[in-house]
Amino acid sequence: MRHRKLSIAVAAVTFVATLAGTVKAQELSPVEQEIAAHVEGHAAQAEALLEQIVNMNSGTMNHDGIRAVGSIVQQRFEGLGFATRWIDMPDSVNRAGHLFAERIGTRGRRVLLIGHLDTVFEPGDPFQELSREESTASGPGVVDMKGGVVAMVYALAALEAAGALDGATIRVALIGDEEFAGLPLELSRGDLVAAAQESDVALGFEGGETGRAVVARRGSSAWTLEVSGQQGHSSLIFGERFGSGAIFEAARILHRFHDEVRGPEYLTFNPGIILGGTDVSYNATDNRGTSFGKTNVIAQRVVVDGGLRFISEEQKEAAREQMRAIVADHLPGTSAEVFFKDKYPAMPPTEGNQALLALLDQVSRELGQGPVEAFDPAERGAADISFVAPYVDGLDGLGPFGSGAHTPDEQLDLVSLPAVTKRAALMIYRLTQE
Repeated sequence: MRHRKLSIAVAAVTFVATLAGTVKAQELSPVEQEIAAHVEGHAAQAEALLEQIVNMNSGTMNHDGIRAVGSIVQQRFEGLGFATRWIDMPDSVNRAGHLFAERIGTRGRRVLLIGHLDTVFEPGDPFQELSREESTASGPGVVDMKGGVVAMVYALAALEAAGALDGATIRVALIGDEEFAGLPLELSRGDLVAAAQESDVALGFEGGETGRAVVARRGSSAWTLEVSGQQGHSSLIFGERFGSGAIFEAARILHRFHDEVRGPEYLTFNPGIILGGTDVSYNATDNRGTSFGKTNVIAQRVVVDGGLRFISEEQKEAAREQMRAIVADHLPGTSAEVFFKDKYPAMPPTEGNQALLALLDQVSRELGQGPVEAFDPAERGAADISFVAPYVDGLDGLGPFGSGAHTPDEQLDLVSLPAVTKRAALMIYRLTQE
């Protein structure tokens, strides 16, 4: 694992004044102009592919649907000269698996393209088909992230048409369970990490936004607080025999979390559910439980389930250490423990990531699309590119623009689809020419 600088406050590249204005597309090389023209000339075909795969349900738990979408995309990659393979997951993971594709060469930087085939909309959801109104397409997963998959396919198609894939090393990882990762992560993300270890650069095609791209994402982990107290008659609470009870102890801990752990930039933590009383039952898998208690009985158990988001492993571990110390400082007659579970690692801002942003910014300006700056990490959730962040430089948010992800109002700006496809194609071209 390479050592990285974590300060997002320092922009890695400052552009000279000559790049401040929009540069016309004529300044692209002849090959780059050919690549951009191919994207424009196939915009209708790209929209047709988008409609086809959006209308195929691929909710995370719809394994057949994910494989069906994967099969459509797999044929496209094979037609571009990629060797493809479907990676099944063990039955214990209970996920559909992933589609990987690759072309191996000896020229330039080795590029890993990352996307996902699944959506949050399962077969029983009423939101199932793409609809269109002028230049806006609405549909399940249209922006998160089937639009990004289409942009990836047609960026590579434009490169292939221009002969620009010859000699390049490009790997594609389309994950089948990004929205609800199978466990253990060592299995469900092991192939992605292995691909990153054989690559130099990772580009993520999650949905983007005009003028911004992602150089950093916060990681996500879970925490569970379990508190015990002495059950007894409520008239004896605070006494030497029964102490303060589990609910007061849980309240003390959460209050101190709020006041003492909160503060570092990009660090947030949220208690999502709390159950307390004489008898508590909680199913962490379903995030559901029951509790029973009486106002004249001192509560003997509390369970709190929460999440923690962080910008670096160092920030995560510092927060956990603070939380453990607070939990250990018990009220009389109580005990408590806090447990942590890793989920998504952080993608810290690094000089390498900033350099990729600078390249995207340059390409965007030369295409006449204007400058691109970094997203605030606080505005982006966890994503699969975070798993490869320890091994390669990365940039995410390269997909088309839209809104309403994970809701029935999800929609995509169709004008942005060829625009981001051209940007991605030229960025891949320049990386593989180095």
